[in-house]
Amino acid sequence: MGIEQFIDNEVKSNDVVLFMKGTPQFPMCGFSGQVVQILDHLGVSYKGLNVLESDDLRNGIKAYSNWPTIPQLYIKGEFVGGCDIVREMFQAGELQSAFKDAGIAVRESA
Repeated sequence: MGIEQFIDNEVKSNDVVLFMKGTPQFPMCGFSGQVVQILDHLGVSYKGLNVLESDDLRNGIKAYSNWPTIPQLYIKGEFVGGCDIVREMFQAGELQSAFKDAGIAVRESA
C-alpha cells in the first residue's frame, strides 16, 4: 500500500484523525500539543498519527491535504485545518459544532 492510500484509509476509516508530531500522550511540538489539549478538553476520541516516525507520512500528508504544516485535523474524512484554525474554531465554538454536526459527541462542559 502506498502512503497516499494509507493516509486516505486512515482519514476515511476513523471519525477523527490528528496527524501530529509525537503522540497524543507525548506531543513533540507545541502546536501538536495545543490541538491534543483541545481535543482532550472536548472529550473527543481520536486517532493520533506520528509523522515523525516516517518521512513518507510527513511529506505524504502535506501533499494529501495540500497544506504545508503539521498538525492536521480531520473529522469524518474532511480536512479541518492546523493548529491556528483549530484553536480559533474552538474559541468561537465552531469546532464543537463541527463535531456535533458530524455526529461526534463532545463534553458539554467544554
